[in-house]
Amino acid sequence: MPLDFTVVIPVYNGAERVSAVLDRLNIQTGLEAIHWEVVVVDNNSSDDLAEVIQNYQSQWREDVPLRYCFEPRQGLAYARERGVVEAKGAWVGFLDDDNWPEANWVAAAVQFGSAHPQAGAFGGEVKGAFTTDVPAGFDRIKTYLVIRRYGSEPMRFQPKQLRLPAGAGLVVQQAAWRDSVPAQLHCIGGGGDDYEISLRMHQRGWEIWYCPEMVISHSIPPQRLEPPYLKALAYRYGLCTCELLMLVTPNWQRPLVLSRSFFGNLKRVIIHGLQHRNQVFNNLAIACYFSFFLGNVVSPFYYLKQATARLLQSGRSPSIRVLSSSQKTSATSESNSAS
Repeated sequence: MPLDFTVVIPVYNGAERVSAVLDRLNIQTGLEAIHWEVVVVDNNSSDDLAEVIQNYQSQWREDVPLRYCFEPRQGLAYARERGVVEAKGAWVGFLDDDNWPEANWVAAAVQFGSAHPQAGAFGGEVKGAFTTDVPAGFDRIKTYLVIRRYGSEPMRFQPKQLRLPAGAGLVVQQAAWRDSVPAQLHCIGGGGDDYEISLRMHQRGWEIWYCPEMVISHSIPPQRLEPPYLKALAYRYGLCTCELLMLVTPNWQRPLVLSRSFFGNLKRVIIHGLQHRNQVFNNLAIACYFSFFLGNVVSPFYYLKQATARLLQSGRSPSIRVLSSSQKTSATSESNSAS
């Protein structure tokens, strides 16, 4: 029977973390008229995740199926793709194993989706949950750790400006996914797969929204607040910029956009370095911005490298290929048979 909503939780070696997510899903409220499920995607873990989920299933709420599946391809994007294949809900919400939803998260998502049938995807507020003090200047760079709030009113995002919801707490419509998302996302491993999902949907005419009633907390361990980690994260965000921009850029404009991106960001790196000089090395926020700008400079070359690799792998032009409904069904059947 088709369901209203599926929560997909991709997990890699997160047996100790996933319990906090499941505990909060187990006490969701306002769901009397909503049919939903939870799917945990084991992304090739080597810990005892399967046993943990089995134990939860024995004591789980009777009105909500809790299912487990295994995805051997390493990577969050692969796990999300597998989760959508497995999902029976008309809407699919992604929670990472360190995302803690508020008690009304599922109900708010279903209500918002019902009120916005043209939405392909939407996200909500993401708070930070810390076990230690945050470093000085962290408020300026907290978006790198997906801590975001866009106000108290719903709003439509601006995909062409790459202003989009993050993957943490992202909700997608199954119909929009089937209509828009290729069998395999391009942004695999380098970050940006969550933005790619929304951009693909935007290109097909679906709306991308912000829902303020959907609130999750993102658990941030101390090591993710260390300067080396944050600077590397900022660089990775910058690196995937052109990969994402090309999704909303016509083929004939791409050489110009890549050229402008390189020279414009090179200028920005030089100006930023000259303006802040020694602070680039001892001020966390300035250092992260500098790393992000450096990633932007390299981004055109990273895009060309990735596009060339896809071209060589496919043996044909690296154009966007969207599966038809029948092809999707076939791919789903093959995936289920392989598992």
